[in-house]
Amino acid sequence: MTASHRRQTLQALGAALLMPALGAAGHARAAQADSRVNPVRVASGLEHPWSLAFLPDGSMLVTERQGRLRRVTPDGRVSAPIAGVPAVHASGQGGLLDVALGPGFAQDRSVFLSFAQPTRGGARTAVARGTLSPDGATLRDLTVIFAQKDDPSGGHHFGSRLVFARDGTLFVTLGDRFGHRDRAQDLGSHLGKIVRIRADGSVPPDNPFVGRAGALPEIHSLGHRNVQGAALHPETGALWTHEHGPQGGDELNLEKPGANYGWPVITQGREYVTGFRIGEGSAREGIEPALHQWTPSIAPSGMAFLTSDRYPGWRGSLFVGALKFRLLVRLELDGARVIREERLLAGREQRIRDVRQGPDGLLYLITDASDGELLRLDPRG
Repeated sequence: MTASHRRQTLQALGAALLMPALGAAGHARAAQADSRVNPVRVASGLEHPWSLAFLPDGSMLVTERQGRLRRVTPDGRVSAPIAGVPAVHASGQGGLLDVALGPGFAQDRSVFLSFAQPTRGGARTAVARGTLSPDGATLRDLTVIFAQKDDPSGGHHFGSRLVFARDGTLFVTLGDRFGHRDRAQDLGSHLGKIVRIRADGSVPPDNPFVGRAGALPEIHSLGHRNVQGAALHPETGALWTHEHGPQGGDELNLEKPGANYGWPVITQGREYVTGFRIGEGSAREGIEPALHQWTPSIAPSGMAFLTSDRYPGWRGSLFVGALKFRLLVRLELDGARVIREERLLAGREQRIRDVRQGPDGLLYLITDASDGELLRLDPRG
């Protein structure tokens, strides 16, 4: 067994052993604010749903990690699997991941998917573009526009969120694949990076590492562990992300071009089994500090800024799903500063995988389970 395989095995064992203890601590701390929202089931029977995107008619595209894309109507009807989806490596955390509509969907019906792409060596995070047929039953002309250079074996830390910037470029978040964390600092590797590409997969010439010897030109920032939440700030247009730490040290970050976010050299997290410190410490000059961090880890996934007034006093808040603590986190912001954290829905015991604001201004959640649900949060009163 190689050193990386031994480390991967120990980390996985530690994660399994620590999860119940950390979860109990998180529930003890959770603020109860469920009296202000009423979770309403829109649809059920989804197998480990991962992401959703709203279509112009109010229906939703929902990915299932096993490799299916579905259309869900506002009244909860779930379609048969949409044809034309790519083959996926549906193992561990891998499979069909994020879905996003192209900026010109109204004209070209373009849909973008991120997924764990099977390879001879293992698997890698990839992004494909297709055209949704007028009846919504088929994804046509599917083309892979990006694939990680690295394709290690294993089923952990694929990322992956897709966010279109205001200029039409596409941010793709990429995990470190768990047992290969040192590559997060290697500009010759896509592991542990956020990349920025055009909608056709080409590289924008203003990317920060274009022309730098030994650096992959798609890279926009480095030093990430496993980013499963990303959203544009509604006022500034800046990309905000969050990522999983190991034993503690989940981070909320303001992503900047060329910035280094530290993993695995600088982190608040510790090794799973031993509890030993990872890297050099929690801060260093030249490493971008987190805006907010969670210790114990909440295992964040999905993220959305609220721009509507549907929930009194919550406009401008940032909402984050939590897999481990099975709740929804509301972060109250003052600019780029988190001034308050509130924990919602803790009593439902559901792993929240994604959070989106719908065209009606309400928040929608999907839950990660073999019988996963699509929920709408209705205001009470």
